[in-house]
Amino acid sequence: MGLWFKQLFNNKFPIIGMIHLDALPGTPFYRGNFDAIITKAIEEAKIYTNNSIDAVIIENMNDVPYVQRQCFGPETVACMTKIASIIRETVKHIPCGIQVLACGNEEALAVAKACNLNFIRAEGFIFSHVADEGFTNANAGQLLRYRRNIDADHIRILTDIKKKHSAHAITDDVSLKDTAKAAEFFRSDGIVLTGTSTGCETNVDDLKDLHNEIELPLIVGSGVTVENVSEYWNIADAAIVGSYFKQKGHWKGDLSEVKVQEFMSKLEGFRSQ
Repeated sequence: MGLWFKQLFNNKFPIIGMIHLDALPGTPFYRGNFDAIITKAIEEAKIYTNNSIDAVIIENMNDVPYVQRQCFGPETVACMTKIASIIRETVKHIPCGIQVLACGNEEALAVAKACNLNFIRAEGFIFSHVADEGFTNANAGQLLRYRRNIDADHIRILTDIKKKHSAHAITDDVSLKDTAKAAEFFRSDGIVLTGTSTGCETNVDDLKDLHNEIELPLIVGSGVTVENVSEYWNIADAAIVGSYFKQKGHWKGDLSEVKVQEFMSKLEGFRSQ
């Protein structure tokens, strides 16, 4: 685990809560009220901070169907910058990150730079794959050069490997272990492992296979619940939790403060031992 990770997160197995923004202007499901999107995001940020969440990450999850980065408009970056700036002020004392879908990794870095965020979550960092929005090419070299060019080396890049909602047939001969080692070699700051789709459990055996093989932080990216968190507690370094915290356990639901409280209370029990 990197020194930066221990310095950024104070607790064992930090939980990163998802703020899934409602559909933004310029996307098919935008409802015509940008101020309402901001208000809801602030409310969710406050729920997280009031219940001792360790970090948050902002994501334009509702901008479906996604388009590749060369196709989404400047309004996406502009709107996410405004929201990220407000959320950063709302969660002053905990780390904050951002992901811009789909594969808007440079855009996420630019927003993080402008809003003093701590990390981004990046798609397609190493090895190309086919996502539901189309072909995603590897971009580590370009992304890290961009990070250097905008003087943002302090912003950490957490990278998905064998990403959810994607086909990996073109790299079927590259094992999970070799993929993780490639991400490490290409200077990723942390590895994110997920299930096959949003909310699906991450394979525990996959995490075990990587546990002692890489020095990067190993982050569970989907499927963590109050019932199964004990399975991940000692084999991963952190977890990103979104769907479980929502009503009915679905990412499109409203954030449930009761579920956040329940989850964090159980986790504190582990930590106190």
